[in-house]
Formats: sequence, structure tokens, C-alpha cells
Amino acid sequence: MRVVSTPVGLRGAAGILILLAALMLALSGARAPAAEPEPGPSKAEPPSNAAPAAPGGLDPERVVRAVVGIRAVVPPDSQSAATLGTERNGSGVVIDGSGLILTIGYTVMEASQIEVTAADGKSWPATMIAYDPVSGFGLLRAGLGFAAPWLRLGDSNAVAEGDTLLVLSGGENRGATAVHVVGKREFAGYWEYLLDEALFTFPPVRAFNGAALVNRDGRLVGVGSLLVMEAVQGRGLPGNMFVPVSALEPILADLLAYGRRQDPPRPWLGVTLREEMGRLLVEKVSPRGPAESAGIKAGDWIVGVGGQRFSGLADFYRKLWGLGPAGTVVPLEVMRGATLTPVPVPSADRVRFLRLNPTL
Repeated sequence: MRVVSTPVGLRGAAGILILLAALMLALSGARAPAAEPEPGPSKAEPPSNAAPAAPGGLDPERVVRAVVGIRAVVPPDSQSAATLGTERNGSGVVIDGSGLILTIGYTVMEASQIEVTAADGKSWPATMIAYDPVSGFGLLRAGLGFAAPWLRLGDSNAVAEGDTLLVLSGGENRGATAVHVVGKREFAGYWEYLLDEALFTFPPVRAFNGAALVNRDGRLVGVGSLLVMEAVQGRGLPGNMFVPVSALEPILADLLAYGRRQDPPRPWLGVTLREEMGRLLVEKVSPRGPAESAGIKAGDWIVGVGGQRFSGLADFYRKLWGLGPAGTVVPLEVMRGATLTPVPVPSADRVRFLRLNPTL
């Protein structure tokens, strides 16, 4: 069975949500009991242009209106400007009644100006209140006067391969797309990033960053992060990677109170890596970062860390982070041509290299 949707308007997105909820109820084997006829005069028929009732008490209009567009402007001298650009657009999801908005952090990271656009097209200034490089989440607070319904967080651990969910995007690319979950597995990113479990979906959605992944109850289970070329492991099937909201719940109180998680920060090297046959090629080093300061160069091969070999990118990260908190000197073994060179790298806290409040 194929479920298809392209970006649509507000009522169209709500209609898709209704159809999707009905589809998932049918797939799960749920059966509503037949309604008993009521005595007396029959009820008036609803207007022909009214949206059909949503299964399970789902309020599709509420779900659609909880997704906003985000526009961020980043100073050109920020660390992330060279790779992510100075003007960024994406989506976010309202998650409480005070205008708290969850998005993927790189959309708003180091932004000097942030604007959110509600479903009715009105725009409001917003402030970044937290960024978590471990999960990748960012939190915004919309300005005075902003009002929108919010989504409750769902149980992303209960999401299973084969489930049909809905992706909702905001802003100029506002729309809804029914997707299938085609994978739940570890994800290692080349920018010193690792999720123990990420959600992979198909078909691919282009307006993915910060998009809401919603279950049949209208609850948020994931936030869009990437377009990937291998949504199904070992197959060239494109799709999207979503960060599950299970990564938010343990740290939400810290993010609201302190702007970051209160665990000791991980050691950060400032390298962009590519895995090839169990070895890691340094493709780029962050300017003024720990690796550059220690003499690591693009083209180096990292073959050992802390006196240990590793089996791939994820294993390297775990061994690296197991050496201690940020500030730990990380002993790397680096191949340059045919020469194996030990390179001690004094690691750092990644967040301290970002201008998370560039207007101050």
C-alpha cells in the first residue's frame, strides 16, 4: 500500500491527518463499536465543506497549528556560518502553552535574529533559550503575543518499524506527508555526533529540519534532522532521520533552567570525519579548534584513540568520550603517509566555541 502526500494548505494537512489516523486505526486492527440509533428526530447533517471527525478524539486542526516555520539570521563570522549558511529556514513544534518551541538545533545555532511564523501566516520574534549538542535539539521561546496550540510528547520508544506516521512542516513549506518508519538504529554523524537510536522514515521529505513526526494520537515522537541516502541499512533508499523525543525528556528541566544539560560536557576535538574500512579520514578541522591547535590536518587518518583501536565511527566516539570530560587530553594515533604519529589533543567543551548569544 502506498500513502502519498505533497505539501498542502492548512485544511488539506488536517484532512491528511484525519485520513492517516483512520488508516493506522485500520492497520492496528482497531474496530469502533457500531453506534446505536438514537430515538427521536434525526440530527442535522453537517455542512458539506466540514472536515470529517477524526478517529480516537484526535484534533487535526490543533496538530497542524502547533507546527511553526522558523527563519534564523546568523552572523557571517560565526563558526557554523561557513557550513550551515547565514540565513536558515526550518520548522519547529510548540510543546507548551507559554510559547516554548522545540526544533533541531542547527537551524538556530548562533543566530542573532530568529522569527517564527504561525499557521495563520503571522510572524513573531523568538529567543533561543537552549541548545544541546548531544541530542541536537534546540529550544526557542516565542515573543509576547504569540499563541498557538501545543503538542504533547509521545512515546518514541513505542514507535516500531513499519509504523505509519505523519511529518508536518511549517513556514513557506507548510505541509503534511504520510511516511513509514523503515528503521530504528544507531546513527553516527561526521561532526562528532552519535544517537544510540534514531528514527528513519520513507519517503523522503525535503522540508525536514525541525519538522514534526507525529503519531496517530497527535503526539510528537520525533524532530526532523537530516535527509539521508540510506534510510534502510544496506540499501540505497533515501529518506529522513528524526531525533526521537525520548532524547529530550531526561534533559528538558536542565535546558529550561540552565540553557544546557548539566552532565559534564563531552571532550570535543573539532574534526569532520569520514569512515573508510574502519579507519577515519580527517576531512576538515574546525578553525581554532582543539585538533587544529594540536596539529591535526585534513588528510590525516586517525587509527587509534587512548591506546585502543576502534571498529568504526560510533566506536571511536564512545572510546573518545569514555576518556573523561571536556578538557581531557586525548591521545590520538594518526597516520600520515606511511608514518604513525602520536598526537595528544587537549579537548574542549564544544559549546564554548559557539556564539550562542551573538547579540550580547
